[in-house]
Amino acid sequence: MKIYVKKVKNAHGAIKESLWIRFTHQGMHYRKPLGLDSTKANMRLAKNEILPTMQLKLLSGVLFEKTIPTVDEYAKKSFEMHSSRRKESTQADYRISYDKHIKPVLGSKCLNNLKPSDIALWQNKVLESVSPRRLKNIRAVLSTIIQDALRDELISRNPLPLVKLPRAEKVEITPFSISEIFTILDQAKDQYKNFFALGFFSGMRSGEMIGLRWEDVDFFKRELRIKRAIKMGIVSTPKTLSSVRDIDMIDSLLPYLENQYKITGKAKSYVFLNESGEHFYDIKRIRDTHWKRTLKACDLMYRPIYHTRHTFATVMLENGEDILWVSNMLGHTDSTMTLSRYARYIKRDEKKRAMFLNESVSPNDTETTPSVKVVG
Repeated sequence: MKIYVKKVKNAHGAIKESLWIRFTHQGMHYRKPLGLDSTKANMRLAKNEILPTMQLKLLSGVLFEKTIPTVDEYAKKSFEMHSSRRKESTQADYRISYDKHIKPVLGSKCLNNLKPSDIALWQNKVLESVSPRRLKNIRAVLSTIIQDALRDELISRNPLPLVKLPRAEKVEITPFSISEIFTILDQAKDQYKNFFALGFFSGMRSGEMIGLRWEDVDFFKRELRIKRAIKMGIVSTPKTLSSVRDIDMIDSLLPYLENQYKITGKAKSYVFLNESGEHFYDIKRIRDTHWKRTLKACDLMYRPIYHTRHTFATVMLENGEDILWVSNMLGHTDSTMTLSRYARYIKRDEKKRAMFLNESVSPNDTETTPSVKVVG
């Protein structure tokens, strides 16, 4: 057995030196924290009392009676630690990811026995049912649990960085054309015609749309106030701070909201209500029924309902709308985010391009003198 000093970060990010011990037992290498700061007094204590005691326990076989918690046992503590600073909807989403994708494979493993090979095999299993992009989000949930255990000095290493994520293909935006938009709106039934119109003509996120209340709709100012979103039945604030915003009610949207007011306006509640007169639990209910049926009836290729938002952004930019206005309508943090996603749709006026031409010949020989000419 050997005592050594290790630098670790505490919960506040500050680096401290603590005492650890390492040893080999039955062919396995172990590193354990002693729970002591690195001081001369603690080093003497460790050498004179703790080390002999641990050697005795190792020889008698009782050293390993205290077991390290399993991933599932510690996950409960990790979720509780983060409950006060996470949005309720985010916490719920993380729990679903954990229960569905992490717990069945890794939940019963002790944290200190979690190896890179276990992570790699787990990733392969998850990829059978989700995309690499989704795996990245699920892996972030596992990473938080392991990092918490590392800070609690239950484990001495994090195996995740040793296993690479598969390359995620860039999501291809396939916006609807103007004719497709109105084909969908002509085919849609009842209030879902108005719901789809809200997506196409405002660029709102799906959760923001089902979270919209009539008190947020100002027909006089022609504005919509976006200050809540609904996901998995949980009413919370929108995705980011910049997502809390006021947006314009453009002319194309006005008649659809007026029609919707005739349907649910008297309730003075949410703009879109389900059969029970309550807000929709989640966009999945609309997406998996009315949205899919409408696209099928229109004989259109399936695209996620989120593409109504993409369509709004691309149509506005293709028609020369100011990118700052579009960025605010979408609730992006700044126009850089809008540019990164939709740059190729921004309208560009015809510009003259410079061409390199060989037009003159030197009087002394046949060398050509390059020149630059602007041509239309």
